[in-house]
Amino acid sequence: MFFLLVLLVIAALIVFWLIGIYNSLVSLRNRREQAFADIDVQLKQRSDLIPQLVETVKGYAGHESKTLLDVIAARNSVLSAGTIEEKIKSDSQLTTALQGLRLTVEAYPDLKANQNFLHLQQEIADIENKLAAARRFFNAATKELNTSVESFPNNIIATRYGFKKETLYDLGVEKRVVMEEPPKIQF
Repeated sequence: MFFLLVLLVIAALIVFWLIGIYNSLVSLRNRREQAFADIDVQLKQRSDLIPQLVETVKGYAGHESKTLLDVIAARNSVLSAGTIEEKIKSDSQLTTALQGLRLTVEAYPDLKANQNFLHLQQEIADIENKLAAARRFFNAATKELNTSVESFPNNIIATRYGFKKETLYDLGVEKRVVMEEPPKIQF
């Protein structure tokens, strides 16, 4: 009788331990999804500001239509992306298009002095900073989930219930090469 009671207690402890692992994995997955929702909010704000920025630039740089069209196409891509992976890819394209727009702006000194443009530029810079922070938080949440999913004995529960290693928010090879180049400073 005592032996049976000890076995039941051990079995109950194992069940509670497995439930704890499962709940921990669910919590980590939800934290990652919430972290991406924060990125989504910042992407939406940036996308809402882009038409205003494009219209302001258009007034000064009418012949730079390809750059402006690239920005609008990339913005629309962000808005229509469905999965996290699609949003990461389209956000990278929008970031590249905005860099092209910044280079265009450099050619128009009057535009750089325009108050509306300066305000929009400050707002976009603020959103870019918030996006960077949200991406770091997302990657930290993803890394924590991935570590838990791949660690023993969690990996047994993770595999059984469909948890998998998730994608980090990454610049990609092309953007990383550009970012690793030292900035060119000209006077």
